[in-house]
Amino acid sequence: MSLSHQDSVRLFRNSAPYMNAHRGKVFVIMFGGEAVLSENFDRLIQDIALLHSLGIRIIIVHGARPQIDERLAFRSIQSQFVDGLRITNKATLECVKDAAGSLRSQIEALLTLGLPNSPMHGARIRVCSGNLVIAKPLGVVNGIDFENTGSVRRIDVSGIQDQLNIGSIVLLSPMGYSPTGEVFNLSHEDVATQAAISLKADKLITLSEFDGIFQLQKLIRTIELDSLKPLIENKEIQAESTCLSAMIDTVAAGIDRAHCVSYHNDGALLKELFTRDGHGSLVMQTHYEQLRTAIVDDVGGILNLIKPLEESGVLLTRSREKLENEIERFTVIERDGMTIACAALYIFQEERMAEVACVAIHRDYRGKHRGERLMQALKDKALDLNLTQLFVLTTVTSHWFLEQGFVEQSIEDLPRSKKDIYNFTRKSKVFVLPL
Repeated sequence: MSLSHQDSVRLFRNSAPYMNAHRGKVFVIMFGGEAVLSENFDRLIQDIALLHSLGIRIIIVHGARPQIDERLAFRSIQSQFVDGLRITNKATLECVKDAAGSLRSQIEALLTLGLPNSPMHGARIRVCSGNLVIAKPLGVVNGIDFENTGSVRRIDVSGIQDQLNIGSIVLLSPMGYSPTGEVFNLSHEDVATQAAISLKADKLITLSEFDGIFQLQKLIRTIELDSLKPLIENKEIQAESTCLSAMIDTVAAGIDRAHCVSYHNDGALLKELFTRDGHGSLVMQTHYEQLRTAIVDDVGGILNLIKPLEESGVLLTRSREKLENEIERFTVIERDGMTIACAALYIFQEERMAEVACVAIHRDYRGKHRGERLMQALKDKALDLNLTQLFVLTTVTSHWFLEQGFVEQSIEDLPRSKKDIYNFTRKSKVFVLPL
């Protein structure tokens, strides 16, 4: 369905905060040779060009496995793999160079496209590629000589930064060069991971044949690294292996965020970066603070947290008994045994709605997106229950909820049982968030 004029305006306005947040940041975008074969690849490159036009500093890392396989088959050369790595003899290396060079030219050509009827008209993008990856041989491993298969020795950080500083997109192929003048076949995953880590990139973005990372057939939107690892150990995760390992390695090395989105879905990359709910999966560093469902032992901490807000009239007063009876509705953030934030979710199953209530953050710990983390946790719970809307009643925090995507509505939009007990003396405003 096409967007109306007003929908387009609203979409553009809502993306503005993300444009401001991403401008000047370094993104490493990684995809395998399979992505190049996708019908959506041209549009994907156009979207990457759009990111560049918004002031994002882009490093593209591409793979070439199917293209290499095609050239080997044409020359009737049998390829050997050990633990997922190709043994690169001299004949295979020629196919690697041919495939990587051809793909590099194809990507550069797409980034140069500037026809008047194309989305990249007037972009004038410069693309830099070259000997920016220094490699070393894998050597002999368990008695197997990998010949010209190598790994990343180091990334030419200053060389890449120089190109980014003059506004170029940097394009890295799955090849590296040694100080002795040899060429090595590299894993594009290794190149992307080491590039992100060495350049202290703001994001690694992996493009996958899947929509993201799945846990038992359900797409994971956001997950912390420490929560992801046990799921992998228990074999509950389904994802493209190269994307998953690259995300884990970069986040473990200190990169704040790693994303996984589909290269098949038109606009998935833009939706992931410029909409509140995203489109794929995000793996982020583990927070020092623990976000979890509350237990009875948390009652005292929650009471201490909400007491000042109750006294000022921001929150309705809750007794200890009421809180104990409703404790399973609460989500808390705990820091060194202290409850520093909380929020509750009250379900109205008939209308498929839920009320967000009792949102409180300790005055010493406001900021650092703790409120946003709580809200995301409540949204995830609501989605798990197949609810369609969240709503909140508030007197003094309406602006914060507007920033989270809530829209002001009337009392008539409340669930019937909630509407029947609405306190007209308090005059709370009603805000609704579609899920």
